[in-house]
Amino acid sequence: MAPRFTLPFRADDDEARGVTRRDMLAALPALALVPGVVAQAAQGSGPAVRVRKLHSFGLTVSDIGRSLEFYQGLFGAPVQARQGDAVCLRIGSGPQFFSLVPTRPGETPRITHVCFTTERFDVDGILADLSAAGIGRIDPPAGTPGLEHAMKAWVRRRGPDAGGAPGGTPEVFFADPDGLLVQLQDPRYCGGAGPLGDVCASPEAAPTSGLLAVKDLSHFTIFGSDGQRANRFYQDLFGLSVQAYQGPTAPVLGVGDGIQFVMFAGGFGGRGRGGGRGGGAAAPVPATIHHGCLNMDGFDTERVLETLTGYGIRPRGDGNATGPLVHYISLRMPERGGAPGGTPELYFTDPDGLLLQLQDSSYCGGGGVLGNEC
Repeated sequence: MAPRFTLPFRADDDEARGVTRRDMLAALPALALVPGVVAQAAQGSGPAVRVRKLHSFGLTVSDIGRSLEFYQGLFGAPVQARQGDAVCLRIGSGPQFFSLVPTRPGETPRITHVCFTTERFDVDGILADLSAAGIGRIDPPAGTPGLEHAMKAWVRRRGPDAGGAPGGTPEVFFADPDGLLVQLQDPRYCGGAGPLGDVCASPEAAPTSGLLAVKDLSHFTIFGSDGQRANRFYQDLFGLSVQAYQGPTAPVLGVGDGIQFVMFAGGFGGRGRGGGRGGGAAAPVPATIHHGCLNMDGFDTERVLETLTGYGIRPRGDGNATGPLVHYISLRMPERGGAPGGTPELYFTDPDGLLLQLQDSSYCGGGGVLGNEC
């Protein structure tokens, strides 16, 4: 059975507040450090795990048939693999994908985890590298991974009942200091069988060609209790470098190709967004994947908005509240690294209210009308 991960989700769209590149550079020395990873960096050994690209992510959805119809109708995404009751929908030419997993009773739909590919996918070697960085190994959690599993790694072996190999296709996971769930796989991983998960049958074509042709994963924006710590953690663990700046606690960390990135914003733990700001202490909560972004060639905001509206995704209107099946544009202004008139960033929500973004295939989180000046 495919992993079920239930991380908190926020559908509102407060954006990280921005400063100049000079301000951000001045702030970097104050970033909090994670002891296990810092020790490794101090030894000059480089990143613990070398990652290549963003590869996949998961959604838990309340009605998998409805979500499958929605995403195939919008993107024409073929089914690349099936993992028990989970469906893996191909992004572009693959093997990258996003999975749809039905929620269990009482669960809330969420964006669940992020998967990176590694330069060398060797399970024992990766676990040893993670251990050297202070991330210990445990058995796969019986329930939903959470903060109690922070800085722990495990291997799930997906069997034939979930589309895996007879002996189990190994899938490596760890939880970061904020409990964010991260998966590591081989670049050929398609969600299928075999030791590398790269054995997939011919994709099952979507019923329609779709209205928008997405090409690849662009980025993920993640909220946690301490964005500075998260940025330093991933810089040290994966060797990610700053690709652009969108705020004092939100540098854009590039993943390999100068386009893809992850962005971490802090101050959203405790009682939710802005938690911990007065009113006494509150119990910490795991990091939240606020949204994922897919990219496409020939990105034109007006055309995409018209397409979304024609598909039944309505304009959000005034205010910041979002619900299912709405779309909106957020203009990222120069103080947040955007263009003089604002870099348009386009968002929409799915039938469960999960937030996704669409941008040009050259978008790197930087300036310019297409956000491609990094």
